[in-house]
Amino acid sequence: MASCTAMSAAVAPCVSGSAVRASDAAASALKPSPLGCKAASKLSSSAAFSQLSFSEAARPVAWKEFRVLPLERMLVFRYYAEFRFFLNCVSFFFWAVFCFSNAGRKGVLVVRAARGKFERNKPHVNIGTIGHVDHGKTTLTAALTMALAAIGGGAGKKYEDIDAAPEERARGITINTATVEYETSARHYAHVDCPGHADYVKNMITGAAQMDGAILVVSGADGPMPQTKEHILLAKQVGVPNMVVFLNKEDQVDDTELLDLVDMEVRELLTSYEFPGDDIPIISGSALLALQALTANPKIQRGENVWVDKILDLMDNVDSYIPIPVRQTELPFLMAVEDVFSITGRGTVATGRVERGIVKVGETVELVGLRPTKATTVTGLEMFQKELPDAQAGDNVGMLLRGIQKDDIQRGMVLAKPGSITPHSSFEASVYILKKEEGGRHRPFFAGYRPQFYMRTTDVTGSVESVETDKGEETNMVMPGDRVKMTVNLINPIACETKMRFAIREGGKTVGAGIISKVMN
Repeated sequence: MASCTAMSAAVAPCVSGSAVRASDAAASALKPSPLGCKAASKLSSSAAFSQLSFSEAARPVAWKEFRVLPLERMLVFRYYAEFRFFLNCVSFFFWAVFCFSNAGRKGVLVVRAARGKFERNKPHVNIGTIGHVDHGKTTLTAALTMALAAIGGGAGKKYEDIDAAPEERARGITINTATVEYETSARHYAHVDCPGHADYVKNMITGAAQMDGAILVVSGADGPMPQTKEHILLAKQVGVPNMVVFLNKEDQVDDTELLDLVDMEVRELLTSYEFPGDDIPIISGSALLALQALTANPKIQRGENVWVDKILDLMDNVDSYIPIPVRQTELPFLMAVEDVFSITGRGTVATGRVERGIVKVGETVELVGLRPTKATTVTGLEMFQKELPDAQAGDNVGMLLRGIQKDDIQRGMVLAKPGSITPHSSFEASVYILKKEEGGRHRPFFAGYRPQFYMRTTDVTGSVESVETDKGEETNMVMPGDRVKMTVNLINPIACETKMRFAIREGGKTVGAGIISKVMN
């Protein structure tokens, strides 16, 4: 008995008080252990350790409170632990099912096998929808895919398939750019649906930089709004060459004269930003009513519904007005990275639009900008889940890279032919500073000004070091509406080159736009 007491006292400091706080009624209901006192004490103390966390095991208790756990109670603890382990396994299983059934949600990547090879049997054109928030860009995108699918132009996409992220559905706005594909009788289109909300203009700039032409969506009931003007400006600055206008929500306009006034206002606005406002086609309609009709009858043909016909008329004008772009396939390959994914067992995938040149599977490319330059090999190419032997200028592709971890690459870097482009943190540029009436600054700025510079798919803070007027005179103050030459130092080196366009933003609004005239080491 003395040895039992000594052993109890020895192990008491290491045992949790949770074993002590069992009710006396429950303890008396269990039979005493048939083992000897010494063996029972040793067994009970080891069982207690097996059920405790390290923090609990380190918690001392008074020796008087220590009691030997009967064997039956130890078995109960063991079964309880096994049951908890089983519940954790079940929870993990359902979590995995949830993740892999929610394609497109933010932070969740669902990898599907490629569905055959991409066939280049039609000219490929990149277009997109731009315009103010809630004017119907995503609704129009869904209506376009379904209307063309009804006449054999690809697969239709529902509204919720395009705005797939939970926050997009909850708020009813587009946050990230979404790309879908469809075909007309003459062309294959990659369509970028850009966010209109002011908080996500950064993502709109990325989408606009990929376009060969744009569909400007304006509500016929509201007319041009703040983001309408900003999107037109940014489209001009990132090099969108042509535009077609869709006056949406025609069903909400009772007076046709009001629609005519909106038409005139849009043309004047486009002209003010150096687009040919008098020549641009403007088609009115209702994307929502067209989408509702197509949802009710996905096989509607031309001539069976007036609202669907207006959607098809819009694409007829896109086919005829937006020219097939001349691709710069003879130049060295370059693609700005828009997004990055990691596929277990295969590697890292970078997505984006090929800006120029051609890249083939097996070729070596360089990662340039933001971080030290690094070489890698292209091991796979896909566009819209279809395999490509090579990616050409204008293609929106996913590129599988060998030996690259997800942390090695980020949005804003570029993939390029080795040695064709280098990173720079300083450059000279010709810049136009927007007036107050154009949505720009209300006050002048001075040397040392530190806004954000948006180039391709990246944005980086830079400092304006020196300023010259358009007459070559040095100045320290820049007024809204001025055209100046400035020297800029960026906080991070990026892949930039002469004749590259950029936007200047501050406080959630665009304050200027420019073009690089000289890069410096």
